[in-house]
Amino acid sequence: MQQSTWPLFAGIGALLLLASLVGRALKWRSGPAPHAVIDNLNARIDAWWVMVLVIGLAFIFGKTGVIVLFYLVSFYALREFITLTPTRRGDYPALVLAFYVALPVQYLLIGFDWYGLFSIFIPVYLFLFLPILASFGGDTTRFLERASKVQWGLMIAVYCLSSVPALMTLDIPGFEGRNLLLIAWLILVVQISDVLQYVCGKLFGKRKVAPTLSPSKTLEGLVGGVALATLVGAALYWITPFAPWQAALMALVVNVMGFFGGLVMSAIKRDRGVKDWGHMIEGHGGMLDRMDSVCFAAPIFFHFVRYWWA
Repeated sequence: MQQSTWPLFAGIGALLLLASLVGRALKWRSGPAPHAVIDNLNARIDAWWVMVLVIGLAFIFGKTGVIVLFYLVSFYALREFITLTPTRRGDYPALVLAFYVALPVQYLLIGFDWYGLFSIFIPVYLFLFLPILASFGGDTTRFLERASKVQWGLMIAVYCLSSVPALMTLDIPGFEGRNLLLIAWLILVVQISDVLQYVCGKLFGKRKVAPTLSPSKTLEGLVGGVALATLVGAALYWITPFAPWQAALMALVVNVMGFFGGLVMSAIKRDRGVKDWGHMIEGHGGMLDRMDSVCFAAPIFFHFVRYWWA
């Protein structure tokens, strides 16, 4: 782990400790009876402890650790996505290619810093080759839907999420050897935005943003959560190559994209008739339930940083 990340993780640990104490105190005051909001809050805090420890362990091993971690995250996210979408026997070759070729190759290309290929491998080559492979099966039943399902799964669960470790490949003048902090900033700001949108929605929420897609998302929660998380991102400018106003602008962009990511992924869940992508993480549902915001924020953040700073 880069030495400059230790103070950041110490601060996160202190905040989580404070949150744990507050959550337990609220539960003690509410009594032994179940309380949906407080119980959900404590489950989220417990899950955050696990996630911070896992990310911290990956950071200890540097670039390799981060790539391996997000390879595993992508694997479970892709598995959740494919599990909830219809498949037929003719899809099996394409699914084998997706899990055992496309997924590892994408992360190997990032490990080799081959931007020219990892930036187009899935959205160009796999986008074209997967339906070609599926067509050899001769099964035309819902062919477009089935082909799109695998393409979308790879884009969301692999390509978009791989943009996080891809930040390690950027050469930013004056920021050499500190790219892990960019990853920490991105994940922290996006996840804090999710939490603050939830809290602001519970405290002040009245008007639904998209009641048929995500009944819990309110306009007040969106505005309050994004605004507060943008201030957090600006306050953490010191761990980025950004000036304070640039950090605020980047935080606003990733927070808005994170909200749209949650909205789109909620639409897919509603289409499949489920509330969560899975039950892997207590208090958070499946892997995609926790990473849906990051899926949409990460590629935009990566390309913005690469274009303007690298």
